[in-house]
Amino acid sequence: MRERINQYIWNLDAGAAAPPRSAWRHFLQIMSMVGRDLMGGMITLRAMSLVYTTLLSMVPLLAVSISVLKGFGVHDQLEPTLARILAPMGAQSVEISARIVGFVENMKIGVLGVVGLLMLLYTAISLIQKIEAAFNHTWRLQNNRTLMQRFSDYLSVIMVGPVLLFAAVGITASLSSNLIVEFLNSLPYMNDLLRITGKLLPFVLVIMAFTFVYMLVPNTRVQFRSALYGAIFAGLLWQTAGILFTSFVGGSSNYAAIYSGLAILLVFMIWLYLSWVILLIGASISFYHQHPEYLKWHKLDVYLSARMRDQLALQAMVSIARAHDRQAGPKPSLENLAAYQQVPVDVLQRMLVALEADGLVQQSADDPPLYLPGSTLQRIRLVDILRSARQAEDQGHTDRFRSDAPVSALLLALEQSFESHLGDKTMADLLSDFEDETAHENSLV
Repeated sequence: MRERINQYIWNLDAGAAAPPRSAWRHFLQIMSMVGRDLMGGMITLRAMSLVYTTLLSMVPLLAVSISVLKGFGVHDQLEPTLARILAPMGAQSVEISARIVGFVENMKIGVLGVVGLLMLLYTAISLIQKIEAAFNHTWRLQNNRTLMQRFSDYLSVIMVGPVLLFAAVGITASLSSNLIVEFLNSLPYMNDLLRITGKLLPFVLVIMAFTFVYMLVPNTRVQFRSALYGAIFAGLLWQTAGILFTSFVGGSSNYAAIYSGLAILLVFMIWLYLSWVILLIGASISFYHQHPEYLKWHKLDVYLSARMRDQLALQAMVSIARAHDRQAGPKPSLENLAAYQQVPVDVLQRMLVALEADGLVQQSADDPPLYLPGSTLQRIRLVDILRSARQAEDQGHTDRFRSDAPVSALLLALEQSFESHLGDKTMADLLSDFEDETAHENSLV
């Protein structure tokens, strides 16, 4: 029975160029992979790390948010808004939100000084940095944002995020008092329709917020439909978990008797942990939806031989050079290059990181970034590309390994044979060979 289920789910190759249409089996594959990642422990481990960082960063983050919200005159609504967000905690949500706001009000930004203000901003930004690291791990990304990108993107989240949050909560709260809504309530059938809309609106707002996070936080271009796909399931899971957690808190009188005043803190930490787990699960769903080539139940471990490294590096450089010099082929983004060479994205990315570190390629400011030659094609030598490919990810470990003199001499002679054979041949020469071969094939036709 188990074997038949596995065959039903995994006989569909979702990563094929033209996969058969089976949204249900595709969904089962994604859920299976997310379940395996969840059982692997990394999602829960990073969620626990984010709980710790959230506890440290919450008060400074809210203090910065209040300074922004004061300009809109809605900073007095911080406590009721927090109470709505923490509503799954039941009656304790009011007490927790009051305590958090009390901590924030006790923090006098005006008397902190320059150093204190910088530390405040650093603590608030560190939370978003941890979230980015968790999302980048989910998306198999090795490169983090540059310092300037972090500064601009993180501050935009800190400054704009509270405004959007309060706007969404304000819209929800004002539905019952709006004159237009009262007029619509008097119309036939509109009362039931508005009541259903009021039930669905919080769910829609959660999906919008999750979609925004999934598209903005990872250091890569996330497609809207993939972000929305993950946000829908994460939002549904979050709302369901909220209902179940409310019933759990209602029956947790034993915990209050055992832990006394610490019971509120423990319940709050549990809810934070569940929220982060759900958010990371949604990010994992978005990743697998956008990259169906990773939907393999038997994990594929790719070990690159020396020849495979040479092939990956040379072919990537040829694709980049042709797109730059001849404007031929698809745009040289990471995903397009990996799709052309039919290799996993993370495998090719490791090679491109080595080429970029050696100055052979560079990334553009496009979204997503495109790869460009690091210099003119007449100055990029083929021997330098091969040397970069063979030394990729060695991190200087080769000098730590013991090597007898004859072995070292043989390796040196092998490297010199590359240089003597290729000489000063460059990427421009290699591209001219492509043109000569194409002209020869056309003459034969």
